[in-house]
Amino acid sequence: MTSIRRVLILDDVAQTREWLAAIIAEAFSGAEVAFADSVAQAYQRLDASAFDLALIDLGLADGSGTEVLSRAQTLPEPPLCVVTTIFDDDRHLFSALRAGAQGYLLKDRPPQELAGALSGIVTGQPPLSPAIARRLLAHFAPASQEVVSLTPRERDVLLLVAKGYTVAETARSLELRPSTVAGYVKQVYRKLQVSNRAEAALAAQRQGLV
Repeated sequence: MTSIRRVLILDDVAQTREWLAAIIAEAFSGAEVAFADSVAQAYQRLDASAFDLALIDLGLADGSGTEVLSRAQTLPEPPLCVVTTIFDDDRHLFSALRAGAQGYLLKDRPPQELAGALSGIVTGQPPLSPAIARRLLAHFAPASQEVVSLTPRERDVLLLVAKGYTVAETARSLELRPSTVAGYVKQVYRKLQVSNRAEAALAAQRQGLV
């Protein structure tokens, strides 16, 4: 579904940037990688070039990676944004997801595991470390007994969004206007009480909707 040709790696440790670049090379053969070591430099890179994927650290000397996540969502062609961090607590996780993160990977995992999680992007799989997936499922567990009722069209939209389709791709597949699909996405997010694709996919799977 998603072709990864250009990748931005934001991390303030040079050794970690090179380590992540090797993981990108394993996950996406031939992908071009650019680096940023600060929020300010990340802004410059994003404003100057279009990226298919951005790996974003959260703790940076001049700010937080969540600022970059939010900024990325305002671009004409926003990249897929995946957090790569050591923070596995709810505060960092959910603030990153609210800011637009579409994946959340912990740096303490083996490189092969991270490469495999990232390569799943092309088939619409949200890249999540196992501990993060468990935390998300636990967060939504209190509502597990209540199955959300979706209309047939909302279900159609959710199925495609959960597979990684963009609004434009969903609109073409369902022969609808992009603005109509965007409206359905908002309704689905409201009903599921989620704020992004990764949360929607997990909530839908947990409730047996997809």
